[in-house]
Amino acid sequence: MIDSHQLLFFLSALGAFNGFILSLYFAINARKKNSANYFLSLLMLVLSIRIIKSVFFYFNPNLSNIFIQIGLSACILIGPFLFLYLKSNEKKENWIKHVIPSLTAITIVGFFYPYVQHKAVWQVWIVKAIYLQWLVYIILSEKYIRPIIQKIKEKESFKKIDIWSLSIYIGVAIIWLAYTVASYTSYIIGALSFTFVLYLIALLLIFRNSSEPNFLHEKEKYKNKEIDPEMLAVIDQKLALIIEKELYLNPFFSLDDAAKELKVSKHILSQYVNEILGKSFSNLIKEYRIEKAKRLLETENKITLENLGYDSGFNSESTFFTAFKKTTGLTPAEYQKSYSK
Repeated sequence: MIDSHQLLFFLSALGAFNGFILSLYFAINARKKNSANYFLSLLMLVLSIRIIKSVFFYFNPNLSNIFIQIGLSACILIGPFLFLYLKSNEKKENWIKHVIPSLTAITIVGFFYPYVQHKAVWQVWIVKAIYLQWLVYIILSEKYIRPIIQKIKEKESFKKIDIWSLSIYIGVAIIWLAYTVASYTSYIIGALSFTFVLYLIALLLIFRNSSEPNFLHEKEKYKNKEIDPEMLAVIDQKLALIIEKELYLNPFFSLDDAAKELKVSKHILSQYVNEILGKSFSNLIKEYRIEKAKRLLETENKITLENLGYDSGFNSESTFFTAFKKTTGLTPAEYQKSYSK
């Protein structure tokens, strides 16, 4: 009969073991040999090292101090590898400036202040500094998660890699939080959190590699389904109605609304926007709204920048300013100033 103590050990150790397996999978057997896979592999590796240390220390307080130091030191690379993984999905990043300084710093600290002789220093200062650095990288990584969150807010379809990246980000944040509050709860909660998060990620991996549509993303299948030339002309003409009637000023205007207004099928309209215009429906509407904002800045002298986003169809100030700067390269104030010259 397995008692609760043994079950707790099994569940917490299971996550660490499977973390090592996943790390090897991404490093060796991943289909696409790119930097993202290797950063993800290294992220899983350092997380697993940190977790296995927690498990053995919790169930064996007499664990050798060198293993404790290695486990704690591994945390300093979790943040950098998370950041590098998320950023590498968009563009390449110089990993050296993120990894080498952190690795050098923890090596020097560990050499001059070994855990076995300076437990108090580690517990009061070093561990807190490591967790702070981890948090800084979580905050920096949010930049690459923001577009995915925006897609969710705007009810836009997103790719499987979006769900995958968001899951990795949230998982690492949960593990960081679990260890941060461990002194107020239980030390083993970090390991249990990792096991829980890891199985969610493994589940997503199964769906990601499945030929079936993702359970959170019903993928539009356009292959071998060309739009009739006459329908292309009809949609091209009808699409102008969105601008003429300024339907995009409704902050909740969706693909469904557009299809009903233009009297075409949602699937055909989505295919047209994606294949012919080369963009998502959400980005198309965003462009219409930015153009509206630019016209307001050019013609309305008394309009306030605070209300400009809402008057252009955006449902929040921050979303508007981010989209405007990304599209024009200028803030609304800078654009207004440059136009008035």
